[in-house]
Amino acid sequence: MTLPRASLVRPEATPYYHVISRCVRQQFLCGFDTRTSRDFTHRREWIRARMRQAAKAFAINIHAYAIMSNHFHLVVELQPHQVLQWSDTEVIRRWRMAFKGPALLDRFTRGAKLSTGERARIKMLIPLYRERLGSLSWFMRAINEPIARMANQEDNVAGRFWDGRFKSQALLTAGALIAAMAYVDLNPIRAGLASTPEDADYTSIQERIRGRRGAGEPLEPLGDRLGDLGNQLCGLDDYLELVDWSGRFVQKDKIGVISRTLPPLLVRLGLQPDGYTRLISRTERRFKNWIGPSHAMQHIAGLLGRRFLQGQGAAETVFQVPQSA
Repeated sequence: MTLPRASLVRPEATPYYHVISRCVRQQFLCGFDTRTSRDFTHRREWIRARMRQAAKAFAINIHAYAIMSNHFHLVVELQPHQVLQWSDTEVIRRWRMAFKGPALLDRFTRGAKLSTGERARIKMLIPLYRERLGSLSWFMRAINEPIARMANQEDNVAGRFWDGRFKSQALLTAGALIAAMAYVDLNPIRAGLASTPEDADYTSIQERIRGRRGAGEPLEPLGDRLGDLGNQLCGLDDYLELVDWSGRFVQKDKIGVISRTLPPLLVRLGLQPDGYTRLISRTERRFKNWIGPSHAMQHIAGLLGRRFLQGQGAAETVFQVPQSA
């Protein structure tokens, strides 16, 4: 049975999610289509620009992304508590960064004199916008809807651009979070579009490498603004080493071969090394809506009033059982 989005996205259980959005019929609507010899690569920059704009507006951080020919991945962190700290004016300002909104909003932000009816409408809109600015569904809407309009206008067509709603997977532990980030960053390498992380265009790993080299503005340092998980996560250099090792493993298809230089980060995050390599290779296939160890999935199942969640069998082969004190 398909669960409603409200059950799949539970910030009180985990703020971290792996998100995938695909083009309709998985056509190459963001890359080069060899069937028609049309190049849509420029649309990847459209998507990246909208991602950045949405991240500035919403109480949602982007920790990893990869924009492919017919889909894109995100690893995000929801911060609904942050929205509660914003003033009414800040809520309106941020909402207008993502959506146009009624003309009344402009008058409100300029401090114009409003009628009793207009003030009542503003009072009704602000709580609505405040709630939406912490919502993953509205975040994805702010990214996808403008891209669909721009692409349809460019193609002079009408109809759907994205293949239904986005898919999300909850990341229940620090290990699940870091593995999902590596999985996303390695997408171009697995697809044969790049041979190294620094050559993987339209990815967060490329941005982080360029930032490390002092070229361009880097993404947020790993561990920053990650709450309690921040103390468990690696620094940027450790993460780059981890992704580089993981990429060599996936690229050469050395199933079951673990390098002696395996970063100690894996053990620190409670991941079994051989299970980790399977996780970053087939994250979408092995898990469905939740990624994490069995005990974390059982906890979420209890919150949802369910006895079992798909993926628990895979969890036992990927994540280590917590050691007793």
